[in-house]
Amino acid sequence: MAVSEVVNLSGLLDEAKCFELVRQHRWPDGVRCPDCDSAVVIRNGHDEGQRHRQRDLCKACHGRFDDLTGTVLAGHHQPLRVWVLCLYLMGLNLSNRQIAQELSLDASDVQAMTEQLRQGLLARAPVAKLEGTAEVDEVDIVAGHKGQPREVEKRGGRDGVAGFQARRDAARWRRRNRHSLA
Repeated sequence: MAVSEVVNLSGLLDEAKCFELVRQHRWPDGVRCPDCDSAVVIRNGHDEGQRHRQRDLCKACHGRFDDLTGTVLAGHHQPLRVWVLCLYLMGLNLSNRQIAQELSLDASDVQAMTEQLRQGLLARAPVAKLEGTAEVDEVDIVAGHKGQPREVEKRGGRDGVAGFQARRDAARWRRRNRHSLA
């Protein structure tokens, strides 16, 4: 079954369609065991609390899993349709506050959900590998104070501790002798 490119928001309001969407995106070539990656999997009933959540049994490693096992969507109290709508609204570049208003949720819940979804998206993103030649057009190297190294040298900026002590002593002398010069 091919995954469609356009997602109909009104169609996602149904929990069954949300689980079907997750199955399509997670296993486009058929269900595979998340532990051993075996394709020898049989259906093993449904979740009691969420009847659209398919349970499966791996014949190779005898592991049990469901549609959300091993995903960022597993183990949360919000229904799957809320997670899918949150992800959709994130794709529209809405703020967490706007998403909270749209979904009638607390802002802290939406903050936790969006952080979890972003972490899941980053985990699946391929590592960027840079290779080849990089070409640079212009390079400005700033040396010293605002590009004027001679000014820094005049002020004693490069003479280290001895220059600092000389400047400190000169400042003390000026402070002491300021009143006597007037």
